[in-house]
Amino acid sequence: MTAGSPARVSRGTSRGEDGQLMVLIIGYVLLALLVTVAVAGASSVYIEHKKLLSLADGASVAAADSFTLGQLENTTGSPTAVLSTGRVRSTAADYLNRTGAFGRFSGLTVAPATGSPDGSTAVVVLSAAVHPPIVNFLIPDGVRIEATSTARSRLTR
Repeated sequence: MTAGSPARVSRGTSRGEDGQLMVLIIGYVLLALLVTVAVAGASSVYIEHKKLLSLADGASVAAADSFTLGQLENTTGSPTAVLSTGRVRSTAADYLNRTGAFGRFSGLTVAPATGSPDGSTAVVVLSAAVHPPIVNFLIPDGVRIEATSTARSRLTR
């Protein structure tokens, strides 16, 4: 070496480690995309369930308002509100038709559990399919969700 020339520095890396960082970057990017898709799918199902629950709430209130007056047991008694299972089911279906719910939800159905178990409570059970974004090709039929809502009929003065 001469006095004015710069010294050569050896890097100490072997040629077998070239490109390893690129594999790690690609792996982390794929992992981040997978987590993003999973969160988007779960959020979509959650939001659609909340919308279906809101629709079931409205249908149960409408069904609870479809009561008929019960018979008085004596002259000093007060009338009672009476619900029938058939009337609850038909009122809930009518409510869904009037609000256009069948166009907003895929595979929307009024479940067989819809009715009035005690004659004063309207129970509405709705079922629909949710199609999560991005992974729709993996589950073409969608994810089935169900929402249950109850409302009571009561006459007050």
